[in-house]
Parts: sequence; structure tokens; C-alpha cells
Amino acid sequence: MAMNSRSVSLTLFSLVVVTAVFSAAHGARKELVPGGWSPIKDLKDPVVVEIANFAINTHNKEAKSNLVFKSVIGGESQIIEGLNYKLDIEVEEGNCLNKYEALVWDKPSEKLLTSFKKL
Repeated sequence: MAMNSRSVSLTLFSLVVVTAVFSAAHGARKELVPGGWSPIKDLKDPVVVEIANFAINTHNKEAKSNLVFKSVIGGESQIIEGLNYKLDIEVEEGNCLNKYEALVWDKPSEKLLTSFKKL
């Protein structure tokens, strides 16, 4: 079966597109390696704020405290059968501002606060 120049060009174009897509996908996977921590770029993302509030509310129930969320000041996420979030959170504690580190495991069926400690 002879190939004309148009079919050769189309075949080469398809090969270039497939290679570019594969390379882009491979590069994205390098950034989100399962088990590896990646910095959270948008600390004001509603999902991140929701995770921080979940951590504070859960801690308040367990410790019978009254911490009030102020902001997320740092954070990383990790893919591991869901997402682990490690967040540095600024809270109001009485008349003082304090910082805490919260670890939250967000699975499709539930969220778990795995650690909450003062920085």
C-alpha cells in the first residue's frame, strides 16, 4: 500500500500530537507523585479553607476549646488514597493570634483529623 505525501504528513502530525500529549501528561505526573508533598498554590481556595475549618471544628470538639479560624498561612497536599492536607492555620485563641499545624486526610467518604499541634 503506497502512501501519498498527504497521508505521510497526517501520520507525522498525529505522531507529534500524541508525543506532545504524552510528554505533557508525564510532566504533570511528576508534580503530583503519589506519596510526595506538593505546595498548595492558592491558600484561599474554598476547598483548602473548608479543610482548615474542618480541622479547627474537630479539634474544638475533641479538646473542648474555642479556636476561631482566621486564615491559612501555608500548606501542602499529598496524594495517598485521597488527599492529605498539611496546613498552617492562623487562629484566634481568646485575645491572641496563634498558629497551628493541622493534618487532615480527605477521603471520598470521610475526612479525618490526624494531627493538630501548636506551632
